[in-house]
Amino acid sequence: MSNTRVDKLRQKMQQMSVDAFLVTAPFNIYYLSGFTGDDGLLLVTENDKYLITDARFSEQVAHQNPDWQAVITRNYLQSACELAKQKNISAMAFENTISYAQYDLLDELAQCDIVPLAGILEEIRAIKDEQEIEIIKKSCELAGQGYRYVLDMIAAGQTEMYVANELDHFMKLHGAQDKSFETILASGEHTTWPHGTASSKIIETGDLVTLDFGYYLDHYTSDVTRTFSVGKQSDEVKKIYDTVLTAQIKTIEAIKPGITSKELDDIGRDYIKAQGYGQYFEHGMGHGIGLDIHELPNISYRSQEVLQPGQIITIEPGIYVPGVGGVRIEDDILVTKDGYENLTQFTKEYLEILN
Repeated sequence: MSNTRVDKLRQKMQQMSVDAFLVTAPFNIYYLSGFTGDDGLLLVTENDKYLITDARFSEQVAHQNPDWQAVITRNYLQSACELAKQKNISAMAFENTISYAQYDLLDELAQCDIVPLAGILEEIRAIKDEQEIEIIKKSCELAGQGYRYVLDMIAAGQTEMYVANELDHFMKLHGAQDKSFETILASGEHTTWPHGTASSKIIETGDLVTLDFGYYLDHYTSDVTRTFSVGKQSDEVKKIYDTVLTAQIKTIEAIKPGITSKELDDIGRDYIKAQGYGQYFEHGMGHGIGLDIHELPNISYRSQEVLQPGQIITIEPGIYVPGVGGVRIEDDILVTKDGYENLTQFTKEYLEILN
């Protein structure tokens, strides 16, 4: 991984008046070092960077992370504290991802001040570099292929789980590592459950279907939602669909550096309210994506975060009316210096699959 990422962390460390940073969150470990082992931690000081793990990964580290000083041990926190002592560290920051037992041990072992710092690396990760952007673009392209595959294969009589498993097979066959969250494949009344994951329910003719999925490609994920119908729908469902789509387009078209998350959320939310569906939209407008499915910034009426170039966010308004149906449409959007770029440009028009 680029030393630029470590340099950015060191700049933050200077601002926070700490001279070491203990990195324990798996996504942050990979982001800084490229280490793909599933056990270990990092210690970054003003002049050194250590990858602390055990003998299972010694050969892997030698090949994968030659620019990090490897410390092979079974006592990760103890080794980090010993290094901090050797380097005369006065204040060591740690992430809020450790357990209480780990904190208790750290507090006992450290012979310097320990400082909890939340969200530091997450703030850095929010701004994607060119390499990350290119990978996420490819992940989004693969998502489009997956959606088209589902449209071609889905039919009444199949279960939600069957369709979700078929999508999973297709995505992995075409290069995806794994899904980044449990695929939401909801049909009929299940579409009114915003997070209704695939079940044994049989898809019937006349069912509305919501598909929300994300898959890792080279460690970075997409996050896409499309809603369509197996069979015909009522005029009310079509109105709901048009309302969600218009709200989403209006929100996306307003994306630019400098706009706040709340201002962006208000655009789509106010339109949905004006159409009489405000009470049926109860979640945020979107969120950042990257190594994790939910990253900064949060696109919500509760957030005053300011959008910056290099962020990749989702825009996903939804309306969920019990007894009628639920519609959500989600795209992945890159914030550019001049505005935005939609990375998931495959179809989101209203579709009725007749088979």
